[in-house]
Amino acid sequence: MPNRSIAEAPAPETGAGAPASLHQYSSTYGYSAAGSEANPPAEAPAAGRRSARGWLIAAGVVLPVLLFAAWWTISALALVPEHRLPSPASVLEAAVELGSNGTLLTHIAISTQRVLIGFAAGSLIGLALGALVGLSKWGRAFLSPTVGAFRAVPSLAWVPLLVLYVGINEDSKVALIAIGALFPVYTTVAGALRHVDAHLVELGRAYGLSRWELLTQVQLPAVVPSIVSGLRLALAQAWLFLVAAELIASSMGLGFLLVDSQNNGRVDRMFLTIILLGILGKTTDALIGLLEKYLLKRWS
Repeated sequence: MPNRSIAEAPAPETGAGAPASLHQYSSTYGYSAAGSEANPPAEAPAAGRRSARGWLIAAGVVLPVLLFAAWWTISALALVPEHRLPSPASVLEAAVELGSNGTLLTHIAISTQRVLIGFAAGSLIGLALGALVGLSKWGRAFLSPTVGAFRAVPSLAWVPLLVLYVGINEDSKVALIAIGALFPVYTTVAGALRHVDAHLVELGRAYGLSRWELLTQVQLPAVVPSIVSGLRLALAQAWLFLVAAELIASSMGLGFLLVDSQNNGRVDRMFLTIILLGILGKTTDALIGLLEKYLLKRWS
């Protein structure tokens, strides 16, 4: 059978009824390969969707603005000593001070690089393991118990072993981040693939799809929302493990800046670091959201 899209595949020549595409067949099960989130109501007015999106953005800004106002008010009224709660202005001054000599940008760049490399490596391994366990009964039988045991190991328990095997260098930090990113992807992908609609899989086989075509055109599109959810969890874990790695042994990075600020009593820099970690984490999560929209649109 020539390689073609599943949507273009003709119906099997069963002689019963008019030919229909696999997607038409799958719709009879009330099932979409890309999930319901990919199919917004077609009849919804575009202006209404834009209005709803704008309302959501505005609502999301409210709480940060309120928190900032409360922070500014408490600082202005000196309700909390400066050495415990620095003012927004002093945090901004700390950012300018570190940014003027390029130190802040270096910390951000190094931490972001570690997260992205560790996240990519851990996610790819988690996706491969999840696909193997989710699609193969032999893979599930042999791998699932062992991987589950490794998943139960506390994250910091890996640190001494990594330091012993890899040393106190960049590789050990990236490896720890990759471990943190691996298991969320593995868990969500394996569970989602295991529960793909059996009717749709059988329909794919009836259309003569090979095992690879079945995976790429039916099973993976069916679990795109779950994969993206796993990637988001993995990314959050990657940032968490980054701080853990840089707290232990590092000379650069936001985790190091956090510890160094604590040792020097610079609460303003500690606030600055925490705010930066929140902004970077949210920004990378938003990028995953864009990837989700692309994938859902691609396979809708």
